[in-house]
Amino acid sequence: MPEIVPAILEEDYDDLKDKIALVRGVVPVVQIDFCDGIFVSTRTWPFSSGGGADEHFQKILNEEEGMPFWEDVDFELDLMVADAVENFDIYTKLGPKRIIFHIEAVGDLEEFKDFLEGIDLYIKDCIEIGVAINPATSLEQIFPLIPHIDFLQCMGNDKIAHKGVALDEQVYNKIKILREKFSDLPIAVDIGVNKITAPLLIEAGATKLIAGSAIFKTDDIIGTIEKFRNL
Repeated sequence: MPEIVPAILEEDYDDLKDKIALVRGVVPVVQIDFCDGIFVSTRTWPFSSGGGADEHFQKILNEEEGMPFWEDVDFELDLMVADAVENFDIYTKLGPKRIIFHIEAVGDLEEFKDFLEGIDLYIKDCIEIGVAINPATSLEQIFPLIPHIDFLQCMGNDKIAHKGVALDEQVYNKIKILREKFSDLPIAVDIGVNKITAPLLIEAGATKLIAGSAIFKTDDIIGTIEKFRNL
């Protein structure tokens, strides 16, 4: 049974909270897309409302409040931002279960590998670390990082940080290559996951499906999630 993670790509804090409420108690984990308008053109909360100056973001960092419904759901933070490595400590203060870096945004890969190796053991015990890779990026770049991460996220299209984007079919083959080379590696797919592509992604070797539009644009969110789980 694949893990199903709803993806939330929202500019406004209240919209973010409303989306989480729709799957609260239905799934254990949701993915929140952080988009800074620099690495990607899209801006989401908190960057769309002042970044570090956002009222809710500051209160969460200061432990005056938690992430929406944090008592009922865990979060994985998809960091589509230019400062993920530099501000890693800030993102950890949001209390995530997982943090995802994008290989295209981290700069020098040898330095990034050193960063991964140097993450405090306490943080590694509390937070799973993943790396995302676009279809156009060669898989070979990710191979040296595999021993230092908990999972890999294959982006379904190079057009990241947008809703309703179709899956690039070359992703199927990339997943097959990864599964053959790293038999135990958890592999997630984000973008283009729907009722047609999901079975093919699982057959290729994906273990986690991340879906936004396919879940939130349906009239039966709970039923849709269950159908994905039963693939």
